[in-house]
Amino acid sequence: MNGMLAGGWGPPVVAGLIALAIAVAGGVATRTDAWYRRLRVPGWKPPDWAFGPVWTVIFALTTASAVIAWNADPEPAARARLVAVFAVNGVLHIAWSVIFFRLRRPDWAFAEVLLLWLSILAVVLAVGQVSIPAALLNLPYLAWVSVAAGLNLTIIRLNPRFGST
Repeated sequence: MNGMLAGGWGPPVVAGLIALAIAVAGGVATRTDAWYRRLRVPGWKPPDWAFGPVWTVIFALTTASAVIAWNADPEPAARARLVAVFAVNGVLHIAWSVIFFRLRRPDWAFAEVLLLWLSILAVVLAVGQVSIPAALLNLPYLAWVSVAAGLNLTIIRLNPRFGST
């Protein structure tokens, strides 16, 4: 098993497990309870059922991007940069769900989603230093979070009071 992880299967397995952990943590933090259902949302909001499939595709593309970039540059400094940008992105990804759904603060979540967007841009740039095709795999993530930021801002405008349960 140790030999398999050190060889060709190691990066995809590790990246896949990390992506799965981030997805599960974000999913657990997401509650579509009565508070969420009472929020006024714009007519252009994607249906709730669409979020799971979209995130699944985004996580698969981002995981593939990470593996391609990891394999493209074996230098320890390059790999450390990759791990750092993906780690920051993972933390920010989970934090948005916690802030929006658990803390019920779309206003704070909007500030956080701007940081998340910047972290995706940092991923694109870091990955792009070693592989342009791998960097392009992250563009759907950037686009989806751009839509999410717009949705988040619109929810703030449609629901002026936050912080009360």
